[in-house]
Amino acid sequence: MEISPSSRLARQLGSVLEPIVGQVYFSPEAHANYVALGFDASRGDANGVALPDGPSYFASRGSVLGQVSGEVIAAGFGVFSPAVVVPSVKLAWTRTDAATIRAARAEGALAQLRRLLGEHPDGTDRGLELLARAAAVLSITGRPMAAGIRSLPLPSDPLAALWHVGDFLREYRGDCHNAAWVAAGLSATDIGLLTELYWGMTLRSYSRSRGWTEAEFDASESRLRDRGLLDGPGLSDAGRELREQLEVATDVQMLPALNALGEDATELCELLEPWGKTIRAGHGYLASGPHDLGGR
Repeated sequence: MEISPSSRLARQLGSVLEPIVGQVYFSPEAHANYVALGFDASRGDANGVALPDGPSYFASRGSVLGQVSGEVIAAGFGVFSPAVVVPSVKLAWTRTDAATIRAARAEGALAQLRRLLGEHPDGTDRGLELLARAAAVLSITGRPMAAGIRSLPLPSDPLAALWHVGDFLREYRGDCHNAAWVAAGLSATDIGLLTELYWGMTLRSYSRSRGWTEAEFDASESRLRDRGLLDGPGLSDAGRELREQLEVATDVQMLPALNALGEDATELCELLEPWGKTIRAGHGYLASGPHDLGGR
């Protein structure tokens, strides 16, 4: 399926934002902040990148929604099993509150960025200007995670503000993607299996990290085969076409942001891409992963 220039650009923007924003989930500074609140330390590392503890991950990311239940956070995230999210969030709220862990998260994100990129990396002001322009035109209707971030005040520090707006755009794309696969009649396990195959990964590999059981995967795989979306261990032509259509549907919802940027969208990507490389080189984010396919 031919990818349009606008889809390619939307995916590229998501791809370059990923290590800059998503580094918060691997930030030793953020993990230390959570430990100070009573959470467990990082559960290990992947080639030197510190991995997050489950309860602190769900509560910190979900804190943008407010002091809400695990069911609400599971719904906002979309792809995680409520059986894992709900007890993790219940435990988290016995240790801290949403405002406190939200501040710990933002402080941890900024601290790692400063450690790896410097106090005020070249291009910070221009990057913030462009990201803010892209974010300003996006409607939060039907997009809970993005709405939660928009409800929060913009930090006064430029680098903190850039991360905050980047977090909004990252979650906005996630909200859009959730809307696309739900509208296509897929379940969370369905989209997990389709996506890992779409990314060229082994069935039940990446999706296993979302807490689903083998029985739930079995049922999902049966549904997908009944719909003709799987062929042996991989995607059928129909399955690949559907998964690509879902990505395009996600890209389309990002068009207002790209239109607001105009020709400056390419400048923004070129400005941020070296930041992501530096963060990865400093073990602030996974060295490679599915998000690298974003610009394909």
